Amino acid sequence: MNLNSPLTLARDVWRAARVLRNPNRLQDIIDLARVLVPPTAMRRIVERLSQSPTCARALTERPRVGRLPLATLRALPEGTLGRAFIDHLERNGLDPDALPQREAHTPEDYVRAHLLESHDIWHVLTGFDTDVAGELGVQAFSLAQVGTPFALGILTGGLANTLLYAFHERDARVQALARGWVLGRRARPVFGAPWRELWACPLEEVRQRYGLDLLAVDALLPVLMGPVKDDPARRAA
Repeated sequence: MNLNSPLTLARDVWRAARVLRNPNRLQDIIDLARVLVPPTAMRRIVERLSQSPTCARALTERPRVGRLPLATLRALPEGTLGRAFIDHLERNGLDPDALPQREAHTPEDYVRAHLLESHDIWHVLTGFDTDVAGELGVQAFSLAQVGTPFALGILTGGLANTLLYAFHERDARVQALARGWVLGRRARPVFGAPWRELWACPLEEVRQRYGLDLLAVDALLPVLMGPVKDDPARRAA
């Protein structure tokens, strides 16, 4: 009898319960990726990404973010991708040295590693904050772009958290989710982008390069979702 399996299952259930209560538990979320995206799912993701010429080239060349040249990024002019990225990290109290750095010996390993190390760059590209609504927005963007069960699992957990613990934040969270999905569907693939080559580029030029028209999507959302009605029941919820 293998005692590791029930112990591992118990730990995963405990992690999931903690994430459901507090969606900001980053390490628990990263640890749950193994459960949400098993090897068979990773192979399907690689197959799907390989159908895009851009993503297929990335799977072959495997560009990485690598260790951040902090002094270089801080010295870049305001408005560049690299400067916006380092400002994002410091504004949110994120330690650049603590960002995930994983080896990538196979295409499946590369997908995991690249998505982890690109996560906060995607925050900068899409303009989402690091609160729960912003995280849901980035995961919706990821789901639209890459189609990982991990993103769908985090979205499911985030909506469950909204239902159980933060129903008053439902409008902001659902709108962020919708915004992320529309951005991801309208944009060109950003998976496998050579971020190290783009640090010095103006952020708006990088967004244009990948078809991320934030203003157009922000103008489109009220049309798609309709105005928020002001009624006593909504204010009391």
